[in-house]
Parts: sequence; C-alpha cells; structure tokens
Amino acid sequence: MTTPSRLPDPYGQGSGANLADILERVLDKGIVIAGDIRINLLDIELLTIKLRLVVASVDKAKEMGIDWWESDPALSSKARRDELTRENAELRERLARLEELGLETRRAQEERP
Repeated sequence: MTTPSRLPDPYGQGSGANLADILERVLDKGIVIAGDIRINLLDIELLTIKLRLVVASVDKAKEMGIDWWESDPALSSKARRDELTRENAELRERLARLEELGLETRRAQEERP
C-alpha cells in the first residue's frame, strides 16, 4: 500500500511552467551577477579577478548598449567582412606608396647621365 507524498514532486507539471516563467522574466529584464576575487600575500596584491555576468535576451542586451558579438570577427560574418575591407584598404594604400616610390626611383635613375 502506498501513501501519497506530501512533498511536491520537483519534476512535476508545475515546475516546468515556473522555470519557463522565471527564464522569460530573466531574459526580458536581464540580470547581472558580479564578483571579485582578490589574492593578497602580506598586503601585496598578487591577483585580482573581476567577474561580471549578464544574462539577458539579445534585444535587452542591445538596449543596454551591449553588442560586442556584432564586432567580433569570430562571431559575426559582418565583422569579418569589415575587417577584410579595412585590411584590403590598408594593403591598397601600401601598394600605392610602394608604386610611387618605384616611379620616383626610376625617374631618378633616368635623369642620371
């Protein structure tokens, strides 16, 4: 004979809905977790680690001014294109300077008797 348990089932129907509600609220509002770890030896600071964790939706993060993934070449194809465009422009400038130096050198050699 089994007796009904008075404790709620942690994996029951209600917990999934509650978890979904909590997750939706956290992503909608955002949450920041901050912590610092400092290691000192005889009042000499050896190591400081500052941890900052932001959990939010992409839209909320953009509202807060956080958009580092858009400019990181490892995460954004647009950032990779921008980086390649910038590198291409730099190489074209260097090539133009080298060609100009080559022309000046040729002219100087032609003017010599």
